[in-house]
Amino acid sequence: VPALEVLSFRIVFACLFSFILIAYFGELRSFLEHFKSKSTVILTMLSSLLITINWFVFIWAVGAGMVIESSLGYFMTPLVSLLLGAVFLKEQLSRYQMIAGLLAVLAVVVELVLLGKIPWVSVALALSFGMYGLVRKQQKIESLHGLTIETLWALPVAVCVLIYTQKTTGSVTSFSASTYGLLAFSGIVTAVPLLLFASSVRKLNLVVAGFLMYLNPTMQFFTAIFIFGETAPLQRFITFGIVWLAMLFFIYGMVKTYRGRSRA
Repeated sequence: VPALEVLSFRIVFACLFSFILIAYFGELRSFLEHFKSKSTVILTMLSSLLITINWFVFIWAVGAGMVIESSLGYFMTPLVSLLLGAVFLKEQLSRYQMIAGLLAVLAVVVELVLLGKIPWVSVALALSFGMYGLVRKQQKIESLHGLTIETLWALPVAVCVLIYTQKTTGSVTSFSASTYGLLAFSGIVTAVPLLLFASSVRKLNLVVAGFLMYLNPTMQFFTAIFIFGETAPLQRFITFGIVWLAMLFFIYGMVKTYRGRSRA
């Protein structure tokens, strides 16, 4: 299934699943209240655009056999978020966080020098998700409601894409039952992990949350190598080495910060 169609189905089913959850928990009234706020409408439109871009690049990368490069992007995401927070929110960076952020920038430069090209999939994923986090941070909105609104804004475009695809190629109605099952399941596996992470991160300390951020790209990396059989040039592992070093500085900085707050 082409990436654009996978994305469209993912949006449709994620929106449907999230809306069903809101109805099940009896939160329809409070959900509709969000549309009375002009700032919420504008910010959720922007976050919807950013997360849609992120999803599309990732789906395309998987189909193109670039899962290793996508995992590099998600390793870089927390570091990009650090830099965005410092630039736009004037957040103070510790010495270790600053080193981690600079190492992330160095990794992209090294990739450009050694391989002669910018790892655009990695950069696009890290920037889009980092900026998504930055926009979501400005919204005082619960995670389930936020995800539902974001997929709701993208829903008309997704439906139009599927209608156009059906009219031009007839592919939408030609999929097997198992393919439809996987496409529907993609909506659930989009919503559930995001909601569980958003819920759990509020109950965990900073260090554990920091480790959790790196579980996803680590699993992607090993999936690419041991399940999909992807190979990467040696130069790419130099890039990964720099990013993993940045990750250690990032987590060590979080440990120091957490200990300091605990003592205080």
